[in-house]
Amino acid sequence: MKALVTGVAGFIGSTLAERLIADGADVVGLDCFTDYYPRPVKERNLATLAGGPRFRFVESAIRDADLAALLSDRTHVFHLAAQAGVRKSWGADFSVYTVNNIEATQVLLEAACRVPTLERIVYASSSSVYGDNVAMPMREDALPQPVSPYGVTKLAGEQLCYLYHANYGVPTVSLRYFTVYGPRQRPDMGFHKFLRATARGDAITVYGDGEQTRDFTYVHDAVAATAAAAVRGVPGRVYNIGGGSRVSINQVFEMIGRVSGCAPRLTVDPAQKGDMRHTYADTSLAQADLGFKPTVGLEEGIAAEYKWLSGVL
Repeated sequence: MKALVTGVAGFIGSTLAERLIADGADVVGLDCFTDYYPRPVKERNLATLAGGPRFRFVESAIRDADLAALLSDRTHVFHLAAQAGVRKSWGADFSVYTVNNIEATQVLLEAACRVPTLERIVYASSSSVYGDNVAMPMREDALPQPVSPYGVTKLAGEQLCYLYHANYGVPTVSLRYFTVYGPRQRPDMGFHKFLRATARGDAITVYGDGEQTRDFTYVHDAVAATAAAAVRGVPGRVYNIGGGSRVSINQVFEMIGRVSGCAPRLTVDPAQKGDMRHTYADTSLAQADLGFKPTVGLEEGIAAEYKWLSGVL
């Protein structure tokens, strides 16, 4: 496999690149180091990849990159680059999301049309596309109704992938990740903030009553599904990738207390616009097509993230 990984300096992208190289792939990584969180964090993510004989890094935004050259000898593309964050996607910041999540995806797909040797393009989507009016567990054939601008842009990316497949035969596969966590998790994400605050004895802000639930997915399980999608994913299809660990936020705090040996200190603020109330993935299609089966339980995964975070604080 000769892979291009966009967003390679990110949490999932760097972990995926390491997995692909361990499996024998040649990897070109693309990242533009957006300022959503500090560059040194992303550079640390790349530390084990840098200088490897089967890894080459290109610093560029997708729309500024020489995609014809980058794609010319690639067999697979993993498109993980995106502007993250539900709560930041409102108002004036929305244009950042349309540029980085919609326009960048269209530019990449347009370039892919001219590379007939590509075997798969795997697009990283999100459970945020579903919204709150979907039966549980969430199935891929449910009507998506996002409740955040971020979710709208991720759904638009999915639709672009499908239309380039339907009209130009581009072999796209989309994965709807459900709340990925684990080592290298972004500083703005829940578990990272919760664990860091607990380790320091700081208070944790809870938005709402804490009874909202999430289907949490350990990063190595998400990466395993992503690698499988590049080989076994059916072009044109969308797959849910969930960890089978659907619990409330209050239950998460109980686990954090057990893992850290410290009871989290909580303060309560109102629920935030764009935050979904519940998520829970039906992963039967991913199991059937990709052979996907999560292997890391939630408390085990939280312990692994806490151990990693203890080493970088």
